[in-house]
Amino acid sequence: MPVRARTWSRSLNATALALIFVAAVAHASWNLFSKQASAAGAACFVWLMSSVATVAYLPVVIVSVIASPPRLTAVAWVFMAGTGLLQAGYFLFLQTGYKLGDLSLVYPIGRGTGALLAALAGIILLGEHPGPAGVAGILFIVAGLIILGIPAAASRAGADSTRRAETATRRAETATRRAETATRRAGAGSTRRAETATRRAEAATRRAGAGTPGAEAATRRARAAASRAEAATTKPATTKAVAFALVTGAFIAAYTLWDKYAVSTLKVPPLVQGYASLPGMALVLTPFALRDRARTARVWVTYRHQVLGAAVLAPLAYILVLTALSFTAVSAVAPAREVSVLIGVLLGRRLLGEGSLARRLGAAAAIAAGIICIAVG
Repeated sequence: MPVRARTWSRSLNATALALIFVAAVAHASWNLFSKQASAAGAACFVWLMSSVATVAYLPVVIVSVIASPPRLTAVAWVFMAGTGLLQAGYFLFLQTGYKLGDLSLVYPIGRGTGALLAALAGIILLGEHPGPAGVAGILFIVAGLIILGIPAAASRAGADSTRRAETATRRAETATRRAETATRRAGAGSTRRAETATRRAEAATRRAGAGTPGAEAATRRARAAASRAEAATTKPATTKAVAFALVTGAFIAAYTLWDKYAVSTLKVPPLVQGYASLPGMALVLTPFALRDRARTARVWVTYRHQVLGAAVLAPLAYILVLTALSFTAVSAVAPAREVSVLIGVLLGRRLLGEGSLARRLGAAAAIAAGIICIAVG
């Protein structure tokens, strides 16, 4: 109702800000775990994660319900069931996106798209009206998404050049070590030849370090073939990853608004609404997980730590956000939680060795600027 909507805080107070920051750290961390396990089957990983989380958080929910029994209407039960379907779609598209692309690419696009769509829907459907700063924030987020979506051909070329120089340097250093070994083994009569080989290897090392074409010439043909093969596979995979990230963002916006209505209008406790998605996902994905028991078992054995980490942190992050949504406008909470994109980009570079750091961090910074503007506006 419009009157009720006006009672929600349109800016972030200290409590909401603290909840969202902790949620952001937890969210970026479990996405790192999800990326690390992306080679596994998406359905198997999500089923394991949701099943473990269902068991882990059940005692917490039971205590909460006993302490403060919720009054759930029939419509509330529908919204509790629906969030499981939306979250299942979200996790499956996200996991597939991670299989095709980098954490520092898929994560910011998915989260930024979700924040943008949720904020626009909050404005259009829920009557929330951000000021000029909020509008500027939306534009910043759009700019960040566009930067992330630009093909990284130049960045890949620079990365390829760097890898070629490093490869040439390593080969030259190997030649140097071999020549030095020959020097030690050789007698007095062979010393001159070994020293000549050493000087040649050192010259190759200097050329590689200086970035001159000389060190690259010896392996140019092999590297060119490898580069062509990489370009042929990287571009389609990156395009598909961006597409899956955009669909993921649509699911984010959908379940954010869905759960916003549940906790603020239907008065479903945030903990109950956040927990409801877990058994819902597990039930939806059970047929897929049981149909391929061997793969599900392999995922558990190989990625057990990632499953456990995601099972603990994913519900925690979302429950904290739902708590903030219960007393703060969605157009402030949904974008503000996306500070996690900065953390995600840094984790992708630091722990996974992903490239294009400057461009992706700049795009994430634009999204963060949008977050601040929307929070202020």
